[in-house]
Amino acid sequence: MWKAKAYEALPKVVADYPTYRWLFLTLTLKNCELTDLRDTLTDINRAFKRLTELKVFPGIGWVKSIEVTRGRDGQSAHPHIHCLILVKPSYFAQGYLHKKDWIALWQQCLRLNYKPILDIQAIHADKSPVGLIAEILKYQCKESDLCADADWFIEYVHQMHKTRAVSVGGVLRGYFKALEEEPEDLIGKDDEAGDSSDETVMTFRWNTRIKKYILVRITSCNTRNVQYKDTA
Repeated sequence: MWKAKAYEALPKVVADYPTYRWLFLTLTLKNCELTDLRDTLTDINRAFKRLTELKVFPGIGWVKSIEVTRGRDGQSAHPHIHCLILVKPSYFAQGYLHKKDWIALWQQCLRLNYKPILDIQAIHADKSPVGLIAEILKYQCKESDLCADADWFIEYVHQMHKTRAVSVGGVLRGYFKALEEEPEDLIGKDDEAGDSSDETVMTFRWNTRIKKYILVRITSCNTRNVQYKDTA
């Protein structure tokens, strides 16, 4: 849903700011204990807010997402930020920040005693930034990380519960407002009352042979008739 809304909004930004440039920024820090992930995410978000409030920060708008991967030790968590930043055409002539400058600023905003790793890329003037939406909004955690260890997965869900994955700032806020709205259409509400006569419930099960979920039952609520199927 986020990708679809972003793909719709970003071309409008490009059309309204045709001479402006884009930066693709990835911000990291050392892995944290999984049980400390929620606090670490709070620190990261505060640090990013400090970064955007610095006078030297060149962005007039940005889309930011947080991704968390499983550490190589199998226990820790590696939270990091992907960010698409809109800058003025004059950025590369005045106020340009080298990678070492970004590292120093990120270290300052995170209040670290070490130099964090980051990556900063300028999108070529002839290239559209639309393709980067897939990278920024790809997922919040890899499926392989979620499936590798049940205990890690359960604690991850506990730590990430009700945290915000995507945020938008600056002039892009108006274009991407839908990204910050609660995706109720994907969540649903258990306490929602109303006429469910037109609802249909589908049940799936995992087929170990073909390694896919298959549809096994369709329940039509208006007639309470149950139709059984066994199809991929």
